[in-house]
Amino acid sequence: MAEKPSVAVRIAMSIGDSSPKTETLNGIRYYVVTKGQDTIFVTAAAGHLFTLRQVKNDSVPVFDIEWTPSYTVSPSAYFTKKYLDVAEHVGKKCTFFINACDYDIEGTVIGTNIIRYILNSDVNSEVPPQNVKRMRFSTTTNEDLIESYANLNDFDKNNFDAGEARHMLDWMWGINMSRALMRAISTKGIRKTLSIGRVQGPALGVLSKKEIDIKGFVPKPYWKVTITVSGVEFECEDKEIFEKGTAEQKYEKAKSSEILIKSVESSEKLVRPFPPFDLTSLQLEANRVFKIDPSRTLAIAQSLYERSYISYPRTSSQKLPSTLNLPRIISALAKVSDYTEIAQRLIRESRYRPAEGAKEDEAHPAIYPTGENPVNASGEERQVYDLIARRFLACFGDYAKLEDKKVALDVGGDEYRANGDTIKSNGWLEFYKYYSPKTLSLPSFESGSSVKPEKIDLKSLKTLPPRRYTKASLISYLESHDLGTKATRSEIIDTLFKRDYIKGSSIEVTGFGMAVYTALSTYCSHIIDEDLTRKLEEDMSKIEKGEATKSGVIDEGKRIIRELVGDFNKNESGIGDALLKGLKESENANILGPCKSCGAGSLVLRRSKAGKSFVGCTNWPKCTATYSVPQYAKIVPKGKICPLCNTPIVKVFRKGKRPFEMDLDPNCESKKDWVKKEPAAAQAQAKPVTKKAPAAQQKATPAEPSPAPAAAKLPAKAARKPRPKAAKKPAQKRKKKVSEEK
Repeated sequence: MAEKPSVAVRIAMSIGDSSPKTETLNGIRYYVVTKGQDTIFVTAAAGHLFTLRQVKNDSVPVFDIEWTPSYTVSPSAYFTKKYLDVAEHVGKKCTFFINACDYDIEGTVIGTNIIRYILNSDVNSEVPPQNVKRMRFSTTTNEDLIESYANLNDFDKNNFDAGEARHMLDWMWGINMSRALMRAISTKGIRKTLSIGRVQGPALGVLSKKEIDIKGFVPKPYWKVTITVSGVEFECEDKEIFEKGTAEQKYEKAKSSEILIKSVESSEKLVRPFPPFDLTSLQLEANRVFKIDPSRTLAIAQSLYERSYISYPRTSSQKLPSTLNLPRIISALAKVSDYTEIAQRLIRESRYRPAEGAKEDEAHPAIYPTGENPVNASGEERQVYDLIARRFLACFGDYAKLEDKKVALDVGGDEYRANGDTIKSNGWLEFYKYYSPKTLSLPSFESGSSVKPEKIDLKSLKTLPPRRYTKASLISYLESHDLGTKATRSEIIDTLFKRDYIKGSSIEVTGFGMAVYTALSTYCSHIIDEDLTRKLEEDMSKIEKGEATKSGVIDEGKRIIRELVGDFNKNESGIGDALLKGLKESENANILGPCKSCGAGSLVLRRSKAGKSFVGCTNWPKCTATYSVPQYAKIVPKGKICPLCNTPIVKVFRKGKRPFEMDLDPNCESKKDWVKKEPAAAQAQAKPVTKKAPAAQQKATPAEPSPAPAAAKLPAKAARKPRPKAAKKPAQKRKKKVSEEK
């Protein structure tokens, strides 16, 4: 049982004595191979085929839950039924089962649940361990898959118990706390989807505390005195002077005193190669270098892994054990044109010992390229692969050598300093082009000599507020504080965005998000307590190590949830008031203008369940007026109403494009001359723009306005020659089918 169809294909191609036979059931492929006297069926899941659900409609707290096929709970998961049907059909023929899903807790849960279902027609049953084995591999190359099949591990019961405990606790925590939140605000007559998970709470707490610090920050004035000599700026040893009089005294002294070179010190500084990537450091680096969202980086890395280009990405390790046959990987990369020169240099110098980091992962090594040529990687995939390959090769490089020079001035008894670094030997920096240390070349100064200043400055500055978290830096914080798992942290942050608790790439807590935090910190502070969540994480790690039992950890989790629900029940009215106040303040801050449809409500920016932005009326559900707006854009109210259509005017800011103003009505006369930007060749032909039907316009994202040239204005119903229909290509049709299966 593989976790994904692409991995199932690779396993089938690798482990048999001959090429596999492909079978199909309900459009889903599985494979039959022979190995000696054995007949082996290779099937695939599509992620989790089972999910947890409430058994009875009990009131909060809810603890009576069970596993059930995902397609029976969510319509969007109905496609998983075909994969489960195939597994059941094939599994009934088998006497022995191998879980070949990703070797981590999630992969163990996915595969074990399917095997439980096949064996007993009940996913909530026990697994006979004598009939179940585990494949453990970190890449999907032929060599690793063959070796993994030849050296099967026993059923990893501790991993499964830890994974099941995590799923159950997260489900019980999320459903009970979220229902309690929604019930509190419903007592005030408001229906709104809210959630607060076991790690969501502390994450919101971290961001909210930062928001409070930023909003409460009062800048302090301070002064700096600097002296420029030979093009180098020297700073006074008192870098930040908070008394203006003291700064002015130092400034006047600098203008009237002789300036002497007090000391010149030079030393060699070695810069060690960066270690290979673990998942978090890869997400941080991809965000820093290419501005790729951390969730997107994980998806890209998973795709590269499934195609055998890199090792398993969900790892917290920065180690590359010698058992990986590192010389073979470097030799393989020497055949890939982008890395030939670097790899050949390592081979010539026999550099096969990597610089490693401190972080370890018992299941997988650090992320590394397998040596397979990434011929089918493109765009962002190629960028992420290049990061991984160059970081891997760089960790075998020599230390970079820098000359660290420090020069001090004596100015009437005050000391002024300047530091500079110059690269003397690039070492590994030649291999990893995405990093270059900051350098400053200082000219030659002779100790004891007198120098003439080119400029003496008294700079008036102000202290800056704390920096906001980005998604990448928040993931780093959560990891360093043992909150969440390497695979779920980015997903947890995405949920905070979907709930409108936070916004912006430089993360800002919304008014409503602050209201949720205030209500929880006032009445149920344990929900946002990092220590409580960290303790539960530690308890689940103990299950993996055999130091705690699944039932014991779950019972402790239930006890905590009962206490939290009790706090909610006692303070329901106060929590509801706090949420209602925050909701109103948030909506008032985001009001775009009055609603012309009902005349009673106001138009505000909202977000759909699918995460799409739109404008709706605060008088919903009585008023169902909605307007579409550009996605992935910042929408700012202008406080003006369009005189033609009577809808509010907003300003739209999109990354990399000029901001523009627009009203909300797609049929407004003010938009009649708008055209969509076309390629230069198309613009040169000045094609007319035909007017879309109102219904179509309601669904479309407004284009950036651009006045059409006068010569291009033609009647809206200009005749056009019908285009001949292109014949369907079988290959394209098949490609679409494969995509749907994925």
